[in-house]
Amino acid sequence: MNSGFPNIDKCVSLSDLVARVPDGASLGLGGSFLHRGPFAFVRELIRQKKRGIEVVKQSPGYDIDILCRAGVANRARCGIVAMEGNFGLAPYYRKAVESGALKLEEHACASLTAGLRAAAFGVPFQPCAGLHGSDLTRINNWKCIEDPYGSGVATWVIPAIAPDFAVIHASSVDRQGNVRIAGTYHWDRIISRASKSVLVVAEAISDQDFAVQPELTVIPYFMVEAYAIVPNGAWPGSCWPNYAVDYAAVEAYLAPGEDVLDAHLSAAPEQRSAQHA
Repeated sequence: MNSGFPNIDKCVSLSDLVARVPDGASLGLGGSFLHRGPFAFVRELIRQKKRGIEVVKQSPGYDIDILCRAGVANRARCGIVAMEGNFGLAPYYRKAVESGALKLEEHACASLTAGLRAAAFGVPFQPCAGLHGSDLTRINNWKCIEDPYGSGVATWVIPAIAPDFAVIHASSVDRQGNVRIAGTYHWDRIISRASKSVLVVAEAISDQDFAVQPELTVIPYFMVEAYAIVPNGAWPGSCWPNYAVDYAAVEAYLAPGEDVLDAHLSAAPEQRSAQHA
């Protein structure tokens, strides 16, 4: 079937995909905690020795932790940060914040989403409920405005947040770059709309024309700059329904020592695939 799409090959290697990110870039990372995060992409940032990266994500964990551990990230706008209940807080992220190596703009998940929505909608700010009484408004110098329609209700407003790139780990893409995600897509849709460009890592490429069922597409092809195919690329996290969290690998990663980080990077699926290619 001829869908009428332009014949542009957006499929590149993982290395080439990450090479598009310059030092100092702001990255909106998809997924949530240990689930369907773009972790192969994150590890390749480390291998390419990127520096000065900002992480924007409502609920990061392993991704921001390993980027802090490797000295890649120096700024973050985040909500809750944790390695989930099995492992508690993200220790290397915490050390980076406490030492000043990472400058944190602390958010609630709702306030970060409001900032992303403002960017996606092309407006300078977005109202956000639930912030009255929170120190976040004072820490971040957010503004509270009166209802211009006269209800007498004051509302906190969050300035627009527009990452340079959204980086999404997807279940599959078609050859044009239309993106499908099995199960919940967390905040990936709004991150993709708020960012200036979208980079995708997918488990598989499909020969189907996803345009036949556009309602299943989370990110359309014309928003995607490029994509790479990396099976098991969300390891050691999960990618439903393909695989679950590798808890043993996460536990091994959390051990101290530079040799531990090197061993973890070497054990990653994308690295093993490259060695056997």
